[in-house]
Amino acid sequence: MKLTFFGAAHEVTGSCTLLSFGGRHILIDCGMEQGRDMFENQELSVAAADIDAVLLTHAHIDHSGKIPMLYAQGFRGAVYATRATCRLCELMLRDSAHIQEFEAEWRNRKAKRSGAPAYVPLYTMQDVEGVLPLFVPCDYETDYEAGEGLTLRFTDAGHLLGSSSITATVTENGETRRIVFSGDLGNINKPILRDPQHPAAADYVVVESTYGNRSHSDVTPDYVGDLAAIIRRTFDRGGNVVIPSFAVGRTQELLYFLREIKQRNLVPNHPDFPVVIDSPLAVEATKLFSNDARDCYDEQTLALLNSGVNPLTFDGLTTSVTADDSRAINEDKRSKVILSASGMCEAGRIRHHLKHNLWRPESTVCFVGYQSENTVGRFLLDGAKSVKLFGESISVHAEIVKLDSISGHADDRGLLRWVEGFDPKPVRVFVKHGDEEACEALTATLNGRGITADAPYSGDGWDLLTDACVDKGSRRRIVRRTDGVRENAVFGRLLAAGQRLLRVIEHCRGRANKDLAKFTDQVNTLCDKWEK
Repeated sequence: MKLTFFGAAHEVTGSCTLLSFGGRHILIDCGMEQGRDMFENQELSVAAADIDAVLLTHAHIDHSGKIPMLYAQGFRGAVYATRATCRLCELMLRDSAHIQEFEAEWRNRKAKRSGAPAYVPLYTMQDVEGVLPLFVPCDYETDYEAGEGLTLRFTDAGHLLGSSSITATVTENGETRRIVFSGDLGNINKPILRDPQHPAAADYVVVESTYGNRSHSDVTPDYVGDLAAIIRRTFDRGGNVVIPSFAVGRTQELLYFLREIKQRNLVPNHPDFPVVIDSPLAVEATKLFSNDARDCYDEQTLALLNSGVNPLTFDGLTTSVTADDSRAINEDKRSKVILSASGMCEAGRIRHHLKHNLWRPESTVCFVGYQSENTVGRFLLDGAKSVKLFGESISVHAEIVKLDSISGHADDRGLLRWVEGFDPKPVRVFVKHGDEEACEALTATLNGRGITADAPYSGDGWDLLTDACVDKGSRRRIVRRTDGVRENAVFGRLLAAGQRLLRVIEHCRGRANKDLAKFTDQVNTLCDKWEK
C-alpha cells in the first residue's frame, strides 16, 4: 500500500497523487499546472491505461484539467466526484479543450508559415466527450464501494460548489488504512457556500497548504464595504475596475457582493453602474450556481432563494460571450466593473482588459484571490512597473489592489484547526499544494504541536503499512532570475546571439520587402515560442 506524490508537491497547482494497493492504481486529482514550475516534477510511474480510477476533489482546472489527457492516453476507469463537481466539469473541461484546440490552431498557423513542426494539444474536445461518461456522481456523507478493497466518502470542503475532502478506506492483505485527502479547504464566513465540514477519522492525512504560512485578518471582513470603496474612488476618477477572477466560484461570490452594493446604494454617485462578466465559462457556471446544488449552500443563500431572490443577478449586469462582445467592452467609455478570467492573468480575456487599463492611472486592477509565483498576477501585486502582454510591454499606472481576506482557501489557523480535529491523531500528515515557504511552515507548525508531518517532493513515495519513505523524488529546484530568465552558464551566449540578431537586422536594411517580411515572420515565430 503506497502513496506517491507527483503534482503540487512544494508547489501550488497541478495536484496529482497516486495511491497503489493490491495491484490497483488510483489517482487523487489530475490537475493542470498554472504558472511556471519551481521544482522538477516527476512523470507518473504508471501508464494511463493502468489507472483504475480517479478520485476528484473538485472541478478547478489545477485539480481536474489533465483528466481528458489521461483518457487520450488510454485511461478508461471511473472518475468519482460529487454531483456538483461532475456538472461543473462538463463546463470546465469543455472550456479547457476549446482553449487547447484554439492554441494548437494558432501555433500551427505560425508553424506552417515557418516550417516548424506541428503542435499537438494536450487533448481535444473529442477526448473530453469521451471521458465525461466515466464520471460517477456521488453524494456527500455516503459510503461508496469503488472496487475491491476501496471505500470512498465525500465531505463538503467549502471551497467551491461541490468541493470535497475524500476519505479513502483501503484494505490490502487484511490490513486497512484510512486516508483523508483534504482537497482545497474553504475559508469560513464566505457567501453562498457552507463552511468546511470535517471527516470522521484518519490514519493518514494529505492536506493543502496554500495559506500555510499566512493568516487572514482577525477582523470580520467587510467584503461589500471594501469593494464598494474601490468602485467609488475608481469611478470618481473616470476609470474601470478590472477584476481578474476565476470563472467558477470567485466570480459568483463577487456577483453576490455586487448585488448587495447596488441594493444598498453604496456607490451613490454612480447608482446604475454597469457590471460585465466577460467569460463564457463564468456565464454558464453562474447559471448552474443559480439553479442547482442546494446541498452546498449556506443558510443565508438558501433564505434568499426561498424568498424568490436570485442572489447572483441585478440591474446593470450584462454578459459577454463572443469575441465581438468582449472587444465592445473596451470600446464603451463608461466606467464599469469588468469580471474576467483567468484569475492569475496567465491566459484568457483578462489579458486584453489589462492591456487596455493597466496604463491608465484612473483605472484599478483588483485582485480577489491567491496569485501563484511567476504569474502575471503575482508580478503586478509585487509592484511590477511593466508587464508583457501579447508581445507588447505595458506600463503599469493603474491602481493595483488586493481585496483582503476574500481568499477561497483556509488560512494557517483554519488548516491547523482542521488537522487537529482528527481524534486520535493521524499517524502522519503529508503537506502539499503550497509554495515552498507555505508548505514548510505548516509542516513545522504541525510537528511543533506533536503531529508528525512531512512536506513531500514530486516523486516521493510512502509505504502506508510500514509508515516508511520508500522512494525519493527530485529535490532539484528550477532557479530563475527575478526577471524570470533562467540563470545558467550559457546565458551570456544567448545575450550575444541577441546582439548579433540586431546587427543582422540592421544589415538587412534596403532589402526586398518580400525578404524582410519572411525574416520578420521567422523572428516573431521564435519570439512566440520562447514567450510561452
